[in-house]
Amino acid sequence: MPRRAALALLGVGGGIALLFVTWYASFHVGLLQRADVSILRGFSDLHGPRLSRVAEFIAHLCDPKPYLFLAAVPVIVALRRGRAQVAIAIVAIVFGANVTTQLLKPLLAEPRGSLQLAGIAPIDAGSWPSGHATAAMSLALCSVLAAPARLRPIVAAIGAVFAVAVSYSFLTLGWHYPSDVFGGFLVAATWTLLGVAAIFAANARVPVRAAGEASSRLSLREALGPPGAALAGAIVLVAVVAIARPHEVVTWTRTHTAFMVGAAAIGALSLALATGIMLALRR
Repeated sequence: MPRRAALALLGVGGGIALLFVTWYASFHVGLLQRADVSILRGFSDLHGPRLSRVAEFIAHLCDPKPYLFLAAVPVIVALRRGRAQVAIAIVAIVFGANVTTQLLKPLLAEPRGSLQLAGIAPIDAGSWPSGHATAAMSLALCSVLAAPARLRPIVAAIGAVFAVAVSYSFLTLGWHYPSDVFGGFLVAATWTLLGVAAIFAANARVPVRAAGEASSRLSLREALGPPGAALAGAIVLVAVVAIARPHEVVTWTRTHTAFMVGAAAIGALSLALATGIMLALRR
């Protein structure tokens, strides 16, 4: 087995282990369960008529019907680039990740308290992992697989932002706990690594390289540029808001510390997964 394929499979094992840890912490570790609720309360405090309309639009992009069209894009891109193996892997990743999540939901369903948020329906016991988070992250990671080497860093940054936007949206609407997002992201990443391992193994048997691929190798600096810019942009945005309304920001931070940490963790995980897959594909 090629070394890169073996490393990807090692990542699959790590993803499965992290999934188990996340599930166990979400349902059986009191401190993290309370943090889960506190983070969700912070998101629910953002709930309002204007924001809700925007959040519903973004979150519903990962409903089955619109998602079918969105998921077809990386498949088409891969086929147009002459990468049939990648296109097949993308179909398997998207299907496998989303089916896995839908199977885990009823299998692991368990009430997590009687949380009641104003204007928001109670969260279903079978909410872990999040189907919308799985869909958003699998689309983001598969887009990285389909993109030409030179565009992968930009696609990774955009994909991470998309997955975060979808997740923040449905958390604001009270559809899921934050830990459901982590579970969904990890399901998508695990399946993507499995697909990457299959691609590496197939390419080792029948080497395939698109025209110009050899001349489009990225340095580490070039690869990390767009994801770094996305992170810097988020920091600048927070800084601008803090400068514009320092009193409100300080008050909000003091009363929503768990929310700040949770929101940052979701963003960091999304960017780390998209960047990690992009770096794994570097030659």
